[in-house]
Amino acid sequence: MWWRSPWLRRRGLLIGLAGFDALSLVLAYNLAYQQRFGAWPGLSNAVLGLMALWLGASYLLGRYSRPRRRRGVALVTLSSGLVALLVLAVVGGLGWGLDVDDPRTLRSFALPMVGASALLSALAQIWAHGVLTRPQHWILIGSGAELAVITEEIARDGLSQQLQLTLVNSDQAHGSDLAALASASSGIAVSEQEKLDEATLQRLLALRGGGTRLVSLLNWAEQVLQRVPPELFTSRWLVQAEGFELQPDRFGWRLKRLGDVLVAGLLLLATLPLLALAALLVRLEDGGPVLYGQVRSGLYGDPIRISKLRSMRVDAEAQGIRWASAGDARVTRVGRWLRRLRIDELPQLLSVLRGEMSLIGPRPERPELEEQLEQAIPHYRVRHWIRPGLSGWAQVCHPYGASVADSRRKLSYDLYYLRNASLPLDLLILFKTLRLVLGGQGAEPAEVVLREPPAQPAAGPGSQRPSPPS
Repeated sequence: MWWRSPWLRRRGLLIGLAGFDALSLVLAYNLAYQQRFGAWPGLSNAVLGLMALWLGASYLLGRYSRPRRRRGVALVTLSSGLVALLVLAVVGGLGWGLDVDDPRTLRSFALPMVGASALLSALAQIWAHGVLTRPQHWILIGSGAELAVITEEIARDGLSQQLQLTLVNSDQAHGSDLAALASASSGIAVSEQEKLDEATLQRLLALRGGGTRLVSLLNWAEQVLQRVPPELFTSRWLVQAEGFELQPDRFGWRLKRLGDVLVAGLLLLATLPLLALAALLVRLEDGGPVLYGQVRSGLYGDPIRISKLRSMRVDAEAQGIRWASAGDARVTRVGRWLRRLRIDELPQLLSVLRGEMSLIGPRPERPELEEQLEQAIPHYRVRHWIRPGLSGWAQVCHPYGASVADSRRKLSYDLYYLRNASLPLDLLILFKTLRLVLGGQGAEPAEVVLREPPAQPAAGPGSQRPSPPS
């Protein structure tokens, strides 16, 4: 079930922080009101408005995001103070507390109420971030190739300081003192692909019976990395693995489609003036066409045609297809802003309404590039099991991709989404997309070039194009 998904378990403490902030704000408001008027208003409209403002501002500032490094007390306190100042500014700007007849004055009511909430929130943030950045020690048992993939992924994510790993390959596991290693660890992750001798399995079972946490290496990667590296599983795992429940003719599939139609229709109506202005600016800059059409791969790899507001020069592909790059000279001045704010993607809402795309899903790729990607990345075509999306888990978790290595990394996020897809995860991706758009992030390839992945053996049946259901 979705509430057991690794993305939710990983964010349990962060969700708790948001709940604590909401509860603190409600309690501070009601206590202040009780002291002045002898009444307990509960969840009044004013309380709900303040709560929405506080939680929204905190989310946009990243106060409910998992820290990449240990934050100092000063930084955490500063973020709480910024949210408090924003709330007070909005309260004052709306005129609440400026009326002499209004007993809830800014100085005697709003200021102490918001100040108390900010103090409690800062203390909770300091405690929670200390817990989240506390180093963990794990024992990983697998093949040399699997452990090499995990080591590289941990280094890329900057998690080396938070994770202390003891790597034990399958041959070493027989002679290792697993009990001594487990006594000082958070748990043991064991590969599902490697065969262990019976004696090693019995020792692992004894450790599990004694309370040691044992998980599969793939599930451990899902929990820690929030993605599924394609080198860690086989086609057999794809056949047997739980998840992958967002399939045609299921209730979740139909519910997702209903949400796509409703939200895409409303977004298209709300952004029509913005689209008209953007189209005018594109035409005025160089006199070229406003829209740019392109064939992409859709559900089950079937070709679809998508439209975008043109952000590159008309002759951008005169010398053939090539990957985008940071500071790409082909991007026009207007196009750079369209990309930064994701306005160029808005015409694809029509593709969502036609049923060719979804709001959330793997980004559709060009068939010409996919021929190269299928040869280099195992299980690449599994991403076609679901409609492509305007935004996706890969887009909100990884910078704009512009290489085979980037595509492999994005595939690991797409596989994670396919396995854990649910309405709550879609909502999380929508919120994270909104934060990226408001911050102007993720619209261009990163400057850092990722190392190309090593050559992989044939992916097997799992990489073949799936047949559409009858």
